[in-house]
Amino acid sequence: MDLQPITYSESTTADRPWLASRHGLDTPLTVTLDIALFTSGTHYRPSSLLQPRNTFLSGILLGRISATGLYGPWDKTATDGRATFTGVLLAEVPFAQTSTRAGAALLWHGVIAAAHIPGGLNPADITQSTAQIHFI
Repeated sequence: MDLQPITYSESTTADRPWLASRHGLDTPLTVTLDIALFTSGTHYRPSSLLQPRNTFLSGILLGRISATGLYGPWDKTATDGRATFTGVLLAEVPFAQTSTRAGAALLWHGVIAAAHIPGGLNPADITQSTAQIHFI
């Protein structure tokens, strides 16, 4: 028998083209995401043969669900509390395909380049907010 161990390592660099300033990076809030509310291909990259985890994209706008305290994608028409913008997902978050929740970092104050938010954003659409975000 010929055993040949293989070592694999992975490194990534944060890709945050939407981040216009380092202001606020030192004080993110820890939140829990309700994975069922997010859409594959829009809010997260699905797993593949080379990447066994799903991965939330940084820059997703978030809102807090009133009944559970969990966070989901901000939706100005939502009636569950997510119509109030609470911040932006600060970093990519890997999670297993069977997960129902994922821990994440919420950027609740800072400066954001709205044109670079995944999926785009018109800041005028945000009419309710608890975040202290300046959009440029």
